[in-house]
Parts: sequence; C-alpha cells; structure tokens
Amino acid sequence: MASPAIAVGLNVGTQPPLALHNWSIRLARALRLHSVWTVDHFLGFFPQSIWDRDFSWIARPGTTPDRYYDYQVLLGHMARRAGRVRVAVGVTEPIRRHPILIAQAFLTLSHLTRRAPILGIGSGERENVEPYGLDFSTPVGRLEEALQIISTAFEARGPFSFSGRHFRLDRALLDLEPGRGRRPEIWVAAHGPRMLGLTGRFGDGWYPTLPMSPQQYGERLGAVQAAARQAGRDPAAITASLQLFLVVAPTSEAARAMLDRRAIKFMALLAPDELWQAGGLTHPLGKGFGGMVDFVPQSYDRATMDAAIAQVPFELLAEQMIWGTPQQVLSQVRALGEAGLQHVVLTPASALVSPRAAAYTLRSTLTIARRLQSGT
Repeated sequence: MASPAIAVGLNVGTQPPLALHNWSIRLARALRLHSVWTVDHFLGFFPQSIWDRDFSWIARPGTTPDRYYDYQVLLGHMARRAGRVRVAVGVTEPIRRHPILIAQAFLTLSHLTRRAPILGIGSGERENVEPYGLDFSTPVGRLEEALQIISTAFEARGPFSFSGRHFRLDRALLDLEPGRGRRPEIWVAAHGPRMLGLTGRFGDGWYPTLPMSPQQYGERLGAVQAAARQAGRDPAAITASLQLFLVVAPTSEAARAMLDRRAIKFMALLAPDELWQAGGLTHPLGKGFGGMVDFVPQSYDRATMDAAIAQVPFELLAEQMIWGTPQQVLSQVRALGEAGLQHVVLTPASALVSPRAAAYTLRSTLTIARRLQSGT
C-alpha cells in the first residue's frame, strides 16, 4: 500500500565551491525536489582544533571548515537556475541582520524565482554572534519582535511603525511588492514552548532541526497548531517540516559502524544537555549546555574536544540520528510522516566518513527522496 507523499528538500549549505551549488540545483530540478536549503553562517560547527583526516576525509591539509558564502548573495545566484525548486535559508536570525533587511532580501528573491522563497529563521547561535562583538542576550525576545516586523513588511504598503525593546520603526517604508504575488514564506526553527508558540502565531512553516521521536514530533506540532488556533490562524496552513541528518549504508551493521566515527559522534555534542539528561547523562561540555546554540568552536582545544567526543555513547547517538539501510531510513521518515511531517530536508551526514561512503550516501539519499515524494 502506498504511503502518504512527503515533500523533500536538500541541504546544500553555503560553502565553496560555487560549482557544487550549480550542480546541486541541476540535480534538484532533475529529481523534482521541492526545495534546496542554504545556511547563514560566518563559520562552521566543526572546530579547527580537530579538523584533520582523522576527523573526516574532507578535512584535507590546507582546508578550513570556516569558509562560507553570504547566503543572500548565493540564493540570488541560485534563484535564476532553480526553476520550480524553492530556494531557502535554514536558518538566519535578526541579530546580524535587521528585520527590514531580511524582508527586503526575500521580497527581492520572490522576483527572481518561480515559486515563493522560504525564509527559515530562528533565534540564532552564539558562534555567529558573540565572537563578532554582538549581543546574544534575549534572542527569543528579539526574534519575536523581528517576526512581527517581517510579517508586516511582507504585507504593508505605505509607512508603518513599531516600538519594541529591540527594534523601533517610525513610519518606515518598504513598498517592494512580492514578485507575481508570491509572498515569501516564514518557517520558524522552533523547539521549546515559547518558540513553538511564535511559530503558530507568525509562521507559514515549522522547521525544527533537533532530533525527536514521532511521538515528540506530533506533540510539538500540536503545540504549534494550538497556538495558531489561539491567534485566529488556520493551523492546517502551517507546513510541518524537519531537518534530518542521515547515516545510511548498505547494511545496518555498516551504518552502525559509522556511528562510531568521530565526525558522526561529534554531532551528538550539538544536542542540548536536556537531550543528554533524558538518557540519564550530563553533556560533556557542561550541565545546562545548550548544544549548537551555545557552541563556539574556537573556544575548545583539541584535548577538550577529544575527551568530549569519547564520552558520546552509542545509545544516545543512535536515538539522535536517522540511520540504517535506505529502507530502514525510509521507514523512520515515514513514521514521522504519520506524526504529521509534510516536508523533510535531508542532510547526508554519512558523506563525512569516506569517499566511498559519500558516493553511496548521495545515491541512497536521492533514492530515498524519490520514494518519499512518490509515496512508494
């Protein structure tokens, strides 16, 4: 029996070379994927202190994990080549970029694309903020104000004002209309109760990036929908999505072995301490550590990172990743679909392990994408 179709996006990042992004767009069009996703980073999550061939085959001498294009410029480049594939960022935040700048960029993108671009937005991460002298206090409060401003800017014609703690607008103007009426969509990266509430009030989509079980996914989606109803919005109009990191191999034994590789184990350190505590553990980087939100990679030396990676247990990592054979991965994603998932964004993590694993992961990811979209 056919399963419900799930729309598929592909996370292509924003790192050089540009040829990779041109190829990714052509591939996405050929496979009729729904979306391609960039990220908004100054630097990556992999610390330079551990960036070597023992960590990943892509960490070649002379390379760095911290080369990133500006995502707005890159999306403009990709937009003309995208066809019916939607271009997106997953995600930006209103600390480095003013809400009006974000709104203007996505209204501009709507004139360059055939389908509405997706503005993925969250409250931010310390690594892109504090090293550059910016304030990371009250990020959720800043986001709440930004969502109000961006939503207004997408709709308003003529001057509008806003008075908040973080932003003040006095008869501001942004009269650029969406291209062909294709209003950009706002997808909020939300996990906690307050953020889920903001998604229901302002979001066109929900874009979580942390792992969760189908039951957890359904419960949090329910919180988003309840907030939408309370705000007088149609909860069914909010797209339920999820970014998933995949570890895929020809056999479950091979996939399990990949979970012991340093680059894969490292990803568990980007999960917040609350997920570790759920397994009866304390995060190696400290009690209450916020995971990717608090992680500033250049703050950790080799010895600290080696010790933290060594403390990642298989059981915890196995619960945080989608892993196994292509069929096993399909089954796990479909279980999330039964909990309400409509649009999955795939990030093929096992490509970090070796050139052979990268080739197999790419082929398998494309097969998984086709089957999810067709419901077969």
